[in-house]
Amino acid sequence: MSTLHRRPRRIVVAGGGVAGLILATRLGRTLGATGRAEITLVDRSPTHIWKPMLHTIAAGTWNIHQQQVQYLTHARAHDFSYVPGELDGIDRAARRIHLAPVRLEGETVAGARELSYDALVLALGSSANDFGTPGVDEHCHRIDSQGQADAFNSRLRAHVARSFVNGNSIDVAIVGGGATGVELATEMSRMVELAGGYGTQTGIRQRLRLTLLEGAPRILNAFPEAVSTSAAAQLRALGIDVRTGVRVVAADPEGFVLDGGERIEAALKVWAAGIRAASGIADCGLGLNPLGQVIATPSLLASGEDCIFAIGDCASLLPPGAPRPLPSTAQVANQQALHLARHLPAWLSGEPLPPFNFRDLGSLVSLSDYNAFGTLGRFGFFPDGFVKGRFAQWSHALLYRSHQLSLHGPGRTALLWLAEWLNGLVNPKIRIS
Repeated sequence: MSTLHRRPRRIVVAGGGVAGLILATRLGRTLGATGRAEITLVDRSPTHIWKPMLHTIAAGTWNIHQQQVQYLTHARAHDFSYVPGELDGIDRAARRIHLAPVRLEGETVAGARELSYDALVLALGSSANDFGTPGVDEHCHRIDSQGQADAFNSRLRAHVARSFVNGNSIDVAIVGGGATGVELATEMSRMVELAGGYGTQTGIRQRLRLTLLEGAPRILNAFPEAVSTSAAAQLRALGIDVRTGVRVVAADPEGFVLDGGERIEAALKVWAAGIRAASGIADCGLGLNPLGQVIATPSLLASGEDCIFAIGDCASLLPPGAPRPLPSTAQVANQQALHLARHLPAWLSGEPLPPFNFRDLGSLVSLSDYNAFGTLGRFGFFPDGFVKGRFAQWSHALLYRSHQLSLHGPGRTALLWLAEWLNGLVNPKIRIS
């Protein structure tokens, strides 16, 4: 076994999403605190937001400043280092990563740099895939990062304000009937409904014209059909126009063009369809699938590599005997991060990594305060059973609470919950400025 496997000292985690931050936090507590390894987390953003809740930031129904985690202060509290930067390449022979310059509000705050590693964990996440559709980059919003969600919310609030003043409609179209598109649609419905309570025009909710476009025969195609059917019925009850089996061929300033020439008019357009691995690894010599994801082995090592791991949405792992790779979900990313956090310390001492075994705990989709649907999986309660209503909403909320607990521990998490409850008593339920 190589010297690298006996004594790696520098572990670099590229990407501070669900998987990356949990892994850096756990390794910091075990290896960083004892001096057995130097743990470094690299991310272009200074803050972390739980990605499954980005749609609430986009709609303005979640307190962005209260929920975000500052990488710098979190790293100090958990014995790892944070380096601002974006992966721009990997020198696998020299075991170095290249970081692109960091710009903040038009100013360069850090130039191009390099970091050496003994073990590299790629946890870069993913973004929506426009499949080369003309006009998407120029005219559509994406909800893949905190900055993108915040930018969309600014435009949404401007449209709501104009509707208050002029009485005009709020035309929104979302491409992609997966969890992000469906949850964003219902969260916007709730936001506009609550906004009507702050003014004299209580009928503003009726001026929201929202269209959800999905190419598959049903929305939430990755979910069981019972979840899909129930969610579609709820959306239509809210007045949302759900269009399935349609293909968007172009976007322009006024809306979307469908295959066959039909137009969907919308001043606000969101692209939430498909998935593609984040940039930075395309030309690194790693084995990639057609979506740009790193092909991973059951031990979570990148295929053909002995010190580069890939986890979360940027990785593609086909379990032995499975018909398809694991889905790109927060549940998979979380379990992979915990698996590496548990076994990397022994790997540093030369022991082999056991294969990752995914435990399907089910899937849930939350339709704001209106409803929630899902299944809790064969390893959870009610095996393979369909859940809905308050129980499903509480179960969905528990996913985020579990994420907080994993990052902060019970004491700080309890204080965060208390602060959130107190702020909810005195602050508006939506972002209005």
